[in-house]
Amino acid sequence: MYKDKRVEKKKTVVMKRCLNPVFNESFIFDIPTEKLRETTIIITVMDKDKLSRNDVIGKIYLSWKSGPGEVKHWKDMIAHPRQAVAQWHQLKA
Repeated sequence: MYKDKRVEKKKTVVMKRCLNPVFNESFIFDIPTEKLRETTIIITVMDKDKLSRNDVIGKIYLSWKSGPGEVKHWKDMIAHPRQAVAQWHQLKA
């Protein structure tokens, strides 16, 4: 998201019939330095159903103004451009 507008969307593979899925995927976003301050990466985990509507399991917001763990991840990504920066996050409802 940039200035409350969705700029790009990426999806993981769908984990079928799995109550405890583990996602080990990486995404690359090319964000100009001057836009970082107003950019937020939103990760949403959803339960996909065929017969009913899809439910949001949880979300995480990565930006310079998120919670302490998310801000640390954000700063690590900025300090190491073009390098993989991995960190576990707990989803929020």
